[in-house]
Amino acid sequence: MKALALALVLSLPVPRLAPPAQLSPTPSQQPAKRKGGQWYFAATGHAVYCYGPVMTMPQGQGVLLKVATFCRGDQIMVPLKD
Repeated sequence: MKALALALVLSLPVPRLAPPAQLSPTPSQQPAKRKGGQWYFAATGHAVYCYGPVMTMPQGQGVLLKVATFCRGDQIMVPLKD
């Protein structure tokens, strides 16, 4: 009886599992890649990664403030620690 059951199980077809198709992201789904970024130390004590130039912005009372421009996280300007 066991031999008959074993022969029956072994005679069944084995389904082949196909590997999942690789989904390549379309250009509209890929984030815009920017080159030439650099890490800076923000006045808040955090590190920020910015793509634009460092600028000196005038503040009140003749004080100049260094800021990094076009930073990750949709920040236009981040004050830098001197």
